[in-house]
Amino acid sequence: MNTLLGRRTRVLAAITATAGLMLVSACTSTDDGGSGSKTAAGGVELVKAGQLTTCTHLPYPPFQSEIDGKVQGFDVALIDLVAKDLDVKQEILDTPFENFKTGAFLNAGECDLAAAGMTITEERKKNVDFSDPYFDATQAVLVDKDSGLGSLADVKSKGAELGAQAQTTGEDYAKKEGFDPVSFESSDAVLNGLRSGQVKAVVIDYPVVQGWLKNKANADAFEVVDNLSTGEQYGFTVKKGNTELLAAVNKAIADARADGTYKELYEKWIGPYDESAASPSAS
Repeated sequence: MNTLLGRRTRVLAAITATAGLMLVSACTSTDDGGSGSKTAAGGVELVKAGQLTTCTHLPYPPFQSEIDGKVQGFDVALIDLVAKDLDVKQEILDTPFENFKTGAFLNAGECDLAAAGMTITEERKKNVDFSDPYFDATQAVLVDKDSGLGSLADVKSKGAELGAQAQTTGEDYAKKEGFDPVSFESSDAVLNGLRSGQVKAVVIDYPVVQGWLKNKANADAFEVVDNLSTGEQYGFTVKKGNTELLAAVNKAIADARADGTYKELYEKWIGPYDESAASPSAS
């Protein structure tokens, strides 16, 4: 059975007493003299003047989630670097994850780019242009410690219910392995499905599981029984043909790797730095 929970698309507006989800980067916005120009530094055209509008899907820690009233995470921090180079601020728009496959919000001019812990795939490349890879990912299988399950093979042989986040490569992997996974709308819903016993195991990106297990209650209740090397790499996306913005994103990633900022952000949001993650490899 598939449990796809609807989500109302919501704009994370400017920081006020009543709207705390807006993320403003440390940079300053372009002074366009009141002209309202949508052209940022380097000739990059933006959908709104003075801001870099980023589509994401919340929550997906440690890449993006609301912390202390602000959207923060590894992806957010990297895109802040792009915004700084363009001399604008970053604004986050929370959207359904399925739109990232089609590029719908990019094509409609709602967002300049998308940052959502998204795996680079040939199918997705048909609809959007990906940046250089910025993160190498694996899939983890998480189970209740009392489940008696010791691997993904166990989950299958014992007919245990498996959960995954809808429209993700984790869900795709599970289906390829012959499962009919219960689909959850967000990573939080995946974890809640495991907590409530709706499913006995989940497959999801390992960094997400790492984040969950930093919580003692989660670490006491759950354990990783499989780490699946799927060769996945994450990339940011822009509308097809938006070469100027794509070049700005790739430059920010390369500069961060070169000057140590990438390592610093990796250790802050992901965990112990893996040197292999710093080498730009082809997707």
